[in-house]
Amino acid sequence: MSRTTLHTNRSSLSHKVGYAVRNPAKIAPYVRRTARDTWLRLRHPGHVAYYRAVMASDAGRNPEAAVGSQTHERWLALGQMQFDYLMEHGLTPRHRMLDIGCGNLRAGWRFIAHLDPGHYYGIDISPDILISAKKTLTTYELQDKLPHLTITQDLKLDFLPSGHFDVVHAHSVFSHSPLPVIDECFAHVGRILAPGGFFDFTFDRTEGAEHQVLREDFYYRTETLVHLAEKHGLQARFMDDWETRKHGQSKIRVTNPE
Repeated sequence: MSRTTLHTNRSSLSHKVGYAVRNPAKIAPYVRRTARDTWLRLRHPGHVAYYRAVMASDAGRNPEAAVGSQTHERWLALGQMQFDYLMEHGLTPRHRMLDIGCGNLRAGWRFIAHLDPGHYYGIDISPDILISAKKTLTTYELQDKLPHLTITQDLKLDFLPSGHFDVVHAHSVFSHSPLPVIDECFAHVGRILAPGGFFDFTFDRTEGAEHQVLREDFYYRTETLVHLAEKHGLQARFMDDWETRKHGQSKIRVTNPE
């Protein structure tokens, strides 16, 4: 990411005006999305309920676009990118994996195929996107892998066993989450991590003012999330090797202290 991009405040009026001037064709879609999101926030107080409604709206039109892939080719490429990264970091079939915000299994179907039966557990706040996930599972004929796909209301993870997961993964989840949601996850993820396990998550990074756009996209400084993890007794480090990927988000890895 360029230094200019990292210091851009997408919520500022000057940025919005400049972006509109450079991209006039995107004005009408932005206005429609703003109106829709405003209506959904009024109908669904609380971030999880609101974003579940956003996902229902997006998934109704295109489940792949709902998870951030405008084409099927991009859907495949982003899933491959996530899979390749964890393979490079030692993911083996015996590992037990929790995929937070598993979506319609953009990367999940590859993880399921690689892992031993029953070792993949995907959770999401959207029932609509989980229905699409089951279709993906059927498309790739992975029923015998017995993956768990479960809806969740929060990130307390209280229905999951302690010390169970070697890998916890959250791609494009915290980029859509306010700090209280991230804080809730940090407060509980350490309990479910197996000894030596780790939690990888991506986030929209800024080196300027932290901000949000339409309560859908949240931009954080690296140190904010590192310090938040440390508050809960976790160790966090910025993953420089992820930056070489052609992906707009950054990645942090969280572990329990030895």
